[in-house]
This record gives sequence, structure tokens and C-alpha cells, in this order.
Amino acid sequence: MVEHPTPPFRSRAGDLIVFEDESVSQQTLRETLYDVIFGTDSPAGKHFDVALIIAILLSVLAVMLDSVASINAIYGSELLAIEWFFTILFTIEYGLRIYSSPNPRAYVRSFYGIVDLLSIIPTYLTFFFPGARSLLVIRLLRVLRVFRVLKLVRYVGESNVLLRSLAMSRRKVLVFFASVLVLATVIGALMFLIEGPENGFTSIPTSIYWTVVTITTVGYGDLVPLTIWGKALASMAMLIGYSIIAVPTGIVTAELANEFQRERSSRVCPNCGRAGHERDANYCRVCGAEFPEPQ
Repeated sequence: MVEHPTPPFRSRAGDLIVFEDESVSQQTLRETLYDVIFGTDSPAGKHFDVALIIAILLSVLAVMLDSVASINAIYGSELLAIEWFFTILFTIEYGLRIYSSPNPRAYVRSFYGIVDLLSIIPTYLTFFFPGARSLLVIRLLRVLRVFRVLKLVRYVGESNVLLRSLAMSRRKVLVFFASVLVLATVIGALMFLIEGPENGFTSIPTSIYWTVVTITTVGYGDLVPLTIWGKALASMAMLIGYSIIAVPTGIVTAELANEFQRERSSRVCPNCGRAGHERDANYCRVCGAEFPEPQ
């Protein structure tokens, strides 16, 4: 059966009325919403993202102020109303993002989709868990959209260099972490034998806790060795902490230098064919030829 569009007809006033195809208008609405909500090239998209970031910051500020007892005692109901206003606003925005997205499932499972969902759930959870409102500070992650507004995507390459350096050094850092854990276990066991429960070291796990706190130079002071041998062992643990604290930094720094070297070796001059140029170099260091603008 072939479907025919609804023909136009004249109203009682004599004006010609044409029924617009519903699917076409709906598609136009989705495209318009997508351009405003997801796009940043159009003025409407930029204004939407800026307004969204301002709303996020204001909602987080309201949550922070509500955590202050003196402010909550005076303006608690107003801050609660503000919070529900922003939650409903963000819920509508989340629904519109799903509606206008070309691939709703991909958006829901994406990083921003998960953050958008987590930013509205805590308010609804307060019906069952009153303390869940403190989780609303996760909305600050949504401010990451400012990178799209300010067109800072070009700086993603630098962050990727750091991430690759961390990934390349993960095994060395893991070995270092395991070595420190073994060392803390040994020193903690020795401290338990030397000091004992009478001086506060009631168990080996408690002694390991003291060792970790001491090696990391935090020093809470809740446990203090009292015997001469305990103080000697504590002094050794402190010196070890100062000795090893720079090791993971050196590992990551070395991998970071290697990553920069790999990038320089991959930057080749289109004129003379020489490599070894910095990522942000505009001219060849050998022949002086100008590099093309990065895409």
C-alpha cells in the first residue's frame, strides 16, 4: 500500500494550510539541537557551552556552600531549591543529548555521557541516601568541555606525550612499588619485634602502617618508637624514604625524555629531509625551510 502525503486544504477563513511532514520536521529539530548542544562552530553552540559551564560552576558552588553548617542553617532551603533546579535542568539537557545524538548508545557509553549521568544521579539518590549530595562535585568534570569551547584540542598532543611516558614506565614503577612494599613489610615486622604492643605497635599491619607513613615523610605522629633500637630503625626508615622518593620521578622523566626524542626524530623537514626538530618548530634548523601548518 502506497502512502500519500496529506493534501493541503483551505480553512474556514480561506487560508491555504499545508501539513508539514512530521518526520522531516523532527529530523530538522534533531539536527538543530545537535548543532547547539554538541557543536561549537556555530554561535549558538558556543553560547550553549559557555552557559552550561557557568551553570555547572554555580551548582557546584551551591553544594559547597550547603556543606558549611552556618550557611546551611540560614539558607538551607534556598540552596536545596537551587540544587533541584540545576538537577532538573541537567536532566533535561541529558535527555536532549540522547535525543539529538546520531548514535545515542555511543554517547551514553562515552566518557562525557557517563559523567553527565553521574552528575544528576546523586540528587535523586538523596531520597534513599541523604549523604549522596556530596557526590555532586563530580559535576566539575563536565567543565572539561571548556577545552572544546576554547579550541584547546591542539594541546591534546602534549598530554598524550605524558600519557605515553607513564604507560612506558608503568613496569618499572610497578617493580619499584613492589620493592617499597616488601621493604615496608620487613621494617614493620622488625619494629613490631623491637617496640611491641606496650609501645603502641600492637600488630604487624599496624607497624607496616607506621613504616609507610614514615617512608613517605608524612609522619602523623600517632605512633612513635620509644626504645633506642626502635628510634635507630625509624631513623633508617626516614633516610630510606628520602633516598627513594625521587626514584619514580626519575623513571617517568627518563621515559618522557625518550618520548620527546622519538617525536623529534619523526619530525622531518620536507625540503632537506633532516630529522630532529621540535614539535612546535616553525622552521628547519638546517636549511631554514618553513614547516607547513599542523592540521
